[in-house]
Formats: sequence, structure tokens, C-alpha cells
Amino acid sequence: MERVRGQVGVLERGLSPGIKHECLVAVLDTGIAEHPDLSGRLVTFRDFVGGKKESYDDNGHGTHVCGIIAGSGRLSGGRYKGMAPDCRILMGKILDGKGQGSVDSLIAGLKWILEYHQSAPVDIINISVGMGEIKEESKRKAVRELIRSAWRKGILIIGAAGNNGPTPGSISTLSKLPELIVVGCNDGGYATGPGSCAAYSASGEVHMKKPDLVAPGTGIISCNYSWRQTIGRRNSSPYIRKSGTSMATAIVSGAVALYLGQKGPESPGWLKTKLLTSCMDLGEPCHRQGWGMLNMTSFLEF
Repeated sequence: MERVRGQVGVLERGLSPGIKHECLVAVLDTGIAEHPDLSGRLVTFRDFVGGKKESYDDNGHGTHVCGIIAGSGRLSGGRYKGMAPDCRILMGKILDGKGQGSVDSLIAGLKWILEYHQSAPVDIINISVGMGEIKEESKRKAVRELIRSAWRKGILIIGAAGNNGPTPGSISTLSKLPELIVVGCNDGGYATGPGSCAAYSASGEVHMKKPDLVAPGTGIISCNYSWRQTIGRRNSSPYIRKSGTSMATAIVSGAVALYLGQKGPESPGWLKTKLLTSCMDLGEPCHRQGWGMLNMTSFLEF
């Protein structure tokens, strides 16, 4: 979790100029709340925690992640627009109100996405959840196989490195899968101290290029799930700052969604190569930065 600080109907909906493909991003998180910036973005919702039918978010993490990926910026006049405001969201709630979840929920969520993919192609799976060690071999194997199956079916899976770093080896064993693009956070020198990415972004073993890449993760402004709640005589702000590898992961997912919207569908292998080889080397050890910092200018070049 984060650290809180301070194809059918495309023409009918009218995509923005230059957008060729309506990218579908599946998000496994705490849910999604009603927010004007996310209006019309949600395709469908499934609750693997409480079994509710209507979409909701009792934590705020998922709504914030969705805003980073697909928010329109409506309530800010476009200032806090997401990375790919023309993409659509498929939300699977696998975390509860405390941001906690089970491996069973993750497995169920991944199976659901693969089933949905049979009728409406999913482009990206965003898992802004630090996946710890899975003790049961059968469940560990199940998650590995589902991730590999998604990759084989043409879905790019992007997951968070987690906030248990920066000790070498703090990334989970599952994150070593080549089919899973793992994102750490790095503020590029703009934020320092105990609240900055350098203090907690998980690292791979020394000399291991994991995480695969890094992106900004401190004080990212996005949709506030509780914006309608009244505090004193005023409603709370429609936006909130959050920090963590979750936010960095959503930025990378949004960057890929923006690319696919402009270019059209590509294979996961091609996208991974394009994404990583376009990164900017920060001069840090490979187990801290992977291939380097997400470089939008280089990545979006066709």
C-alpha cells in the first residue's frame, strides 16, 4: 500500500484526437469510488472481498491509482489529469478497507480478468500491491501460472516493487518472474529524507536488474475517494497526495496505456522491450533502478 502525504463503441464515445485504440486496463486494488474525474471510465467491477455488486472503495487507494491512470482532471480544469484519460478501467477489488488482502483474492482476480479477456481484450493488468512471499507452494504456483497465462494471451502485467526496502533482496520472489514488469519508485533527486522513495522502495538482490524500472512516487496528486465527505463546513478536497511504489506503478501503466491508445495493440514482449530500453539511466545500482527512470519522451517515440 501507499504512504499518505499531506473496441466496441469507440467512435460513439468520441476518443480524443490522435487516439486510435481504447485501451482497457484491469486494476486489482481496493476498489473504485464515484468521482467526476473517473466518470465513464469504469467498464465493470467485481468484489472479491465483500461480494458487493455496486462499485465502491472503502480505502481510497484504488481510486487514487485509477485517477493516475485514467482520470480526466475534470474537477481541476485538467491540471490533475491522468496519464491516459481515454483508456477504460476494469476494477477487481482484492483488498479490504485496511488495504489488506489474501492470495486467494489475487488468484480469483487474475482468473476473472483472463475470463473477461475472452470477450473483450484486456491490454494491461495493474497490480499496485506489494506482493510479499507466498508460503504455500500450490498458491505460489497458481499465481505464477496465471501471470504467465496473461502474458501468453497478450496482456502486459505491471506490478509494484513494494515499500519494504531499500535493503537488497526486499523484493518478493514472485517479482522475479520475467513476465511481470516490476516498478520501483525514484524521485530523481526532487524529494529526500524519510518520506522519499529512496527510504522504502524495495530492491532486488545485488547485481539483479529488479525492479525493472522506476518512476516518480512521492506526493503524487490524484483522485480522493472521500471528496464528498464534509469536514467542518467544507467538503474535503477532490484530490489527495499519496506516495509509494503503488503510485509509480500506476504512472507506468498509464504511460503504456497512452502509448497503446496512440499506436494500437502490441505484444507484451515488444512493449516490455520498448519500455525498458527507453528508460533514462540514473547512475544508481541496477538492483535499485533496474533499467532506469521511465522516460516518456523516448518511450512515446514511434
